Amino acid sequence: MTSPRLLHVFATFTAAGPQVRTAQLMSALGDEFAHAVIAMDGRVDARELLPAGFPLEVLPPPPPAGSARTALRMRRRLEELAPDLVLTYNWGAVDTVLAVRAGPRRPLIHHEDGFRPDEAVRRKPHRALFRRLVLPAAHRVVVISRTLQEVALREWHLPPAQVAYVPNGIRASEFPLRDGNAELRASLGIPAEAVVVGAVGHLRPEKNVARLLWAVERAAERAPGADLHVLLLGDGPERARLETHAARPALAGRVHFAGYHADPRPFYRAMDVFALSSDTEQMPIALLEAMAAGLPAAGTDVGDVRAMLPDVDRHRVVPCRRGVVACPELAEALAELAADPGLRGAAGTRNRARVEAEYDEARMVATYRELYLAALASRAAEPPRAPA
Repeated sequence: MTSPRLLHVFATFTAAGPQVRTAQLMSALGDEFAHAVIAMDGRVDARELLPAGFPLEVLPPPPPAGSARTALRMRRRLEELAPDLVLTYNWGAVDTVLAVRAGPRRPLIHHEDGFRPDEAVRRKPHRALFRRLVLPAAHRVVVISRTLQEVALREWHLPPAQVAYVPNGIRASEFPLRDGNAELRASLGIPAEAVVVGAVGHLRPEKNVARLLWAVERAAERAPGADLHVLLLGDGPERARLETHAARPALAGRVHFAGYHADPRPFYRAMDVFALSSDTEQMPIALLEAMAAGLPAAGTDVGDVRAMLPDVDRHRVVPCRRGVVACPELAEALAELAADPGLRGAAGTRNRARVEAEYDEARMVATYRELYLAALASRAAEPPRAPA
């Protein structure tokens, strides 16, 4: 029996949140489904996240054009490919949603993972209107946070039954608990006795890593007994500016840029505290990974970050003033953790237990599998169309 063919359409298939999750799902579902990917910008770096030899079909994108022309070209492509299920991801793939709406009836699941900084607070009216017009073509619209669920219902006017909230999940057992990782620390020039505040992610403006550096400077003043260092895992356009910031006298020699690594687990082991200083997030996978590694966390109150942590630790999720670097509340939260090893250990234990209980990968995979099968069954249940 031939496996159903799933076509995934992304703006880009680089190693960011939605793409990482999709690679997880592809790998976990095995050969139950056949997968093909179209990246509208032609970048497919995230296929490296899949096991060696995984049979992912990478298809060329249509030539760049305006929305109407792109939708027309995607409609023709869909007619040629005849996938059993179309999966679209975020605003960069809505032209494909339009193509499905305008073309022959075809099962579609659309995913929304969040917004760029220019829509973190208020969405652009024309995009909200466009979503209202085209998203009814989807069997389901999947959102990863309660924040996005509210946006889908209130701003896009989708019926509750069409919106599926599916939180991200990870395999906590694959993340060793933090132990200092003395060997890695030594290779990076981090003292064995240092208190390491870590952050993981692309170094883009919306991640506001400068806010983290500012907060660590002040936290060091409030916790003078802690030798505070910063470990940044990731790369991006902000790196040069951040390196300049890190050269300030109060931070010189204390900020360590590790660059991008496909496997972050050894780096979580080397951290003592995980920090998230973003202006916009929804449900960051890096926070889940850090929690699985038994790390305490402090961060800005964006997306579902507060809800992800145990109740007793949510006071270290602090107000976010978007675009502002200074954040005394984040500095205070980091100082509290830096000064108390027992507090760090207890909070990390709670975080690990919460991931195991609430954000298990097996539960996430089972939910997506059910969504895929229900969408495929919806097509089989449709009466045939009358000839034109």
